[in-house]
Amino acid sequence: MPRSVNHVASRAKRKKILKLTRGYYGSRRNVWTVAKNTWEKGLTYAYRDRKQKKRDFRALWIQRINAAARLEGLSYSQLMGLIHKAGVEINRKVLADLAMNNPVAFKAICEKVR
Repeated sequence: MPRSVNHVASRAKRKKILKLTRGYYGSRRNVWTVAKNTWEKGLTYAYRDRKQKKRDFRALWIQRINAAARLEGLSYSQLMGLIHKAGVEINRKVLADLAMNNPVAFKAICEKVR
């Protein structure tokens, strides 16, 4: 009896991965074993960097708040301490957006918490 190998399914599986690796450099795009390893590694990077993105944005917000606070004569830590002491419920994302796009509102917040 001849051996049964499901070529349709195995080829489809390989084509699916090779389609996902389009745009990669050299053999990473078209050699099956290299492409598969690259694709799997990319998934681990994607998982890791979904967490990393949150850290990066928080760091960016803190830098923007610090720069704007220094123009008002405060440091970042002093400003955040005053905000918490005054009971102002505003997060760093919104505060950084105000610092960048609406300096008048940011200045008003600084004056309110002083």
